[in-house]
Amino acid sequence: MTTKLVRKVLMATSAAGVLASMSLLPTAAQADTWKYAIEEAINEVQGVYATKFKEEIEKNSDHEVQIFPYGTLGESADTMEQTQAGILQFVDQSPGFTGALIPEAQVFFVPYLLPTDTEQLNEFFRTSKAINEDFKSLYADQGLELLKMFPEGEVAMTTKKPVMGPDDLNEVKFRVMTNPLLVESYKAFGATPTPLPWGEVYGGLQTNIIQGQENPTSFIESTKLYEVTDAITYAGHSNFTTAVMANKDFYDGLSDEDKKLVQDAADAAFEYILDYQKGLEKEALDKIKKAKPDMVVTVLSEEQRAPFKKAAAVVEDKFIEMTGESGKAILDQLKADLEAVSK
Repeated sequence: MTTKLVRKVLMATSAAGVLASMSLLPTAAQADTWKYAIEEAINEVQGVYATKFKEEIEKNSDHEVQIFPYGTLGESADTMEQTQAGILQFVDQSPGFTGALIPEAQVFFVPYLLPTDTEQLNEFFRTSKAINEDFKSLYADQGLELLKMFPEGEVAMTTKKPVMGPDDLNEVKFRVMTNPLLVESYKAFGATPTPLPWGEVYGGLQTNIIQGQENPTSFIESTKLYEVTDAITYAGHSNFTTAVMANKDFYDGLSDEDKKLVQDAADAAFEYILDYQKGLEKEALDKIKKAKPDMVVTVLSEEQRAPFKKAAAVVEDKFIEMTGESGKAILDQLKADLEAVSK
């Protein structure tokens, strides 16, 4: 049996044990302990948000929140299935992983859609009708109550060689999340998009199975991805977005008091995480430079970004092709929301 297979078997066995013990707990709506899975470590952005959410819930009620960091219960697909089944009450998952489930959520992977100005970006997530109203019904159709979406930082590309334009991505096997539109984005950028689960990314870069990946700088630093790549490039094409959801049957079964408790905790954690992230990406880049002084850091100029932006138009067309009228309506509303905050 290969090492990789052994690891998967052990992970599945561990997750099964945890889930078996969960089945002994009261049903979701009556649970005193609410279970919340995240896609990151407890000290990373999603973990910080979840910890603040937990503090707010426990400070203002008799409920407890148990947080499951990435890997505890398997991959992202596993925790989503567990949330839909009511085994977990809450999950934090990027639209990158829910794109197949909720195709319209892929809109966040249309390059150059979101602003690079932090204040505008934060205000957009606070006030967007598309996010705070329109998306709710799409998530509800999948048995999920959308509580909050928030940004996790500008996405940077890490590669073996510096990237100055799309030509530098030619034949580069670039890891993407299992998201159809993200695949189209990197095709348009000239790379060879390679969907991989997160748990295989470091090893894939180390063994040259892939030669590039994208993530916020703080995540690149905390997961030490800079150790297995040599260049980091800021093209300004995206900001990592994540969504906090509850199992809808669980949420609908709560008292009005507990619904307000959950919403207030989500709102408080939202404002907390926006403030927490101020300066976080710069601090992370400084740590990367200190740990690896020969890391090539490139911030593309507007002129260098132009061919990437030109390619983005194709991706927008693909999004509408994939999602039809529903996706176009979401995209149009997002653009209107973005225009409102830019003024």
